[in-house]
Amino acid sequence: MADWLTLIPALIAIIIVLWRKEVILALLLSLCCSELLLYVFSNNSLDPSLVLHGSINTIERIVAVTADASNARILMFSLLVGGLLAYMRDSGGVSATVEMLVRKGIAKTPRQAGLLTFFISSVTFIESNLSSLTAGISSRGLFDKFKMSRARLAYIIDSTSAPICIIILLNGWGAYILGLLSNYSLGENAVSVLMGTIVFNFYALFALAAVLYTIITGKVHGPLRRAEQKLASQAQATEINETPSHPSFMLVPLFTLVAAMLGFMMMTGDGKLVAGSGSKSVLYATTVACLVAYSMMLFSRRFNHQQLVNIGFKGIAELLPLVTIVLLSLSLGSSLKLLGTGTFIASIVNENLPLVLIPALLFLAGGLISVTTGTSWGTFAILIPIGMPMVELLGLPPSLVLAAILSGGVFGDHCSPISDSTAVSSVASGCDLLEHVKTQLPYALACGALALIAFVIAGVIMI
Repeated sequence: MADWLTLIPALIAIIIVLWRKEVILALLLSLCCSELLLYVFSNNSLDPSLVLHGSINTIERIVAVTADASNARILMFSLLVGGLLAYMRDSGGVSATVEMLVRKGIAKTPRQAGLLTFFISSVTFIESNLSSLTAGISSRGLFDKFKMSRARLAYIIDSTSAPICIIILLNGWGAYILGLLSNYSLGENAVSVLMGTIVFNFYALFALAAVLYTIITGKVHGPLRRAEQKLASQAQATEINETPSHPSFMLVPLFTLVAAMLGFMMMTGDGKLVAGSGSKSVLYATTVACLVAYSMMLFSRRFNHQQLVNIGFKGIAELLPLVTIVLLSLSLGSSLKLLGTGTFIASIVNENLPLVLIPALLFLAGGLISVTTGTSWGTFAILIPIGMPMVELLGLPPSLVLAAILSGGVFGDHCSPISDSTAVSSVASGCDLLEHVKTQLPYALACGALALIAFVIAGVIMI
């Protein structure tokens, strides 16, 4: 019975989000519940001081998360993004870039604007947050220009960045997964197994196909369609209302961000790009891009230092609600890991596994763990040690089993309101987090259902 209780915090988060439409409240109450359960399990009693200790432990959990260097970098990066966006917007660089792209015919239609966004997100596969950030920042003004909603932009960059990163794997994810595979004898080297997952990574392939369908046809469905209709019926402030200056005020900081990210990945990885630290690199790169944007605006003599400080802090303030969500998401993920929610879900699947259904069930388990804990990385860490021994003992196709785990992690990430990649996509696109989750969910579920069927068929054929 105690094991089933580990699901309660995740259920609370989902219920409150659907009922009250308040993400911060849902995360906070879910975190409190998780800490209460941890206290009960550690003391094996329901003493009168339960609420007091649970509340104190909740605060300490948040403190512990911010004390972790990697988490602190994520929070700082999220704040600095607000300043960078404000600099590019208030300088008139966004307006000027949109005008230039339309004038030169690079993005003169909604379809071209969507394809440009897809292309930018695809070529920056080196890090998923960089992919979302670069594509979101560069396309916000274009989507405003063509009266397409920020929810559509958030969907496109979120459903392109993670699938591209998990398919190509010449990035931090690839290095991380290779490290997890190194302890197993799979009949072939780990790199070959990883490369073999490309054709079996069904969720990622279906998600990319759905994005291209949306871009090429211009058709949107479900809550995303309603978001588009709402945009069409309301006057809305946009980033292209600023007087155009010169495209360099947006493009130079943006190119600096990408170049610095690649450089710092090399530096932190001792010359190896895939071994670099994503959290360090994205923070350093965003800092450099902010300094470049600040310097360009200062030397243009249209802004003084005090004005630029105010613009930067105004941009940071605009993102404070989302940064709070990121902080609580990280705290909840840490708490649920100690509570054992992910491990319990994995154990349910592990106990009843008909051989031909192993890939499909691992995909489902990956989705459930990822959606309830908000982390695909943690999902891989839990399920790879379960799936790979099955490969060794039962002679299962290693690439198929690994692809099911990877697909499940990304699928759950796309459905989860507590995922950091979901939050980063919302930040980059300027879309409300809850609206992004709500509008992306039908697409993710449809692609997930197709992927599940594909894994069942693959299991029947190959096992």
